[in-house]
Amino acid sequence: MDSDFLNAFTQPAVLDQFLEETVIAQGEKRKFIKPTSSNNSKLEELKLLLIDWLNKTLKEEHIIVKSLEEDLYDGLVLHHLLEKLGGLKLDVDKIALTEKKQRQKLSVILEAVAKCLQLEESQLKWSVEAILSKDLLSTLYLLVAIAKHFEPNLAMPPNVQVETITIEKTSRGLRTANAVECITGNKENLEAQSKDDAFDELFSRAPDKLNAVKKVFLQFVNQHIGKLGLNVRDIESQFADGVILLLLIGQLEGYFLNLRDFFLNPASTTEMLHNVNLALDLLKDGDLLNFSVNSE
Repeated sequence: MDSDFLNAFTQPAVLDQFLEETVIAQGEKRKFIKPTSSNNSKLEELKLLLIDWLNKTLKEEHIIVKSLEEDLYDGLVLHHLLEKLGGLKLDVDKIALTEKKQRQKLSVILEAVAKCLQLEESQLKWSVEAILSKDLLSTLYLLVAIAKHFEPNLAMPPNVQVETITIEKTSRGLRTANAVECITGNKENLEAQSKDDAFDELFSRAPDKLNAVKKVFLQFVNQHIGKLGLNVRDIESQFADGVILLLLIGQLEGYFLNLRDFFLNPASTTEMLHNVNLALDLLKDGDLLNFSVNSE
């Protein structure tokens, strides 16, 4: 047996319990948070914050989450969460009693999450089997991704790191690999967050300077939008339906937007969201947007 595997546990009793409770098939590879991370204060802070966020978000549904591992594996909480935050109507039963139905339900839910967050399969740090098996690491990655997308202002503790061990069962025994993973963001994320904090401080402490910044933005926007015979007077209201944003992107990137691809005079929230989502997609395709933005 690999010595790294033995070193991952502080006491023989912990190792025995792990081997007894964990079933790894031949050729299977699974990743776990090491018990040595159990006293990680930032990890505990993140877990408590996510539990509190879930309970506040789902208060009207009378759902109470006490444990991320025990309360999310069957898909019930995730189902209500996506309906509440994203307005998604999923074609699955509210309650799945058997493991087969839970697996089917999680498959539909996680597919919807990937589509909503615009993630490729290679980008996913969770799976149906991992969530179903109450894997804490996968559950944390999933919840953090959902929270960042739908609640970008949720103040998660930055740079939460955990020690992990990946275990693979081979014909010669257990092969392991150790690593340190960052769940809530790396150095680049923190630099981007510091820039956001600067704007937050501008909003709260220097409204006079904020108005000067908005004036500069308006001049910049009108310099380009004016070529189309348009004029923007209020950033908050005139950007809400996505039309000005789309036209501005078209002007700056030098291409024409087909009028059939968006709503020039949106008459509903759905049409406005379509425009904003299209604008965000264009920015991402042009490598101009490398962080999550909630279209709503």
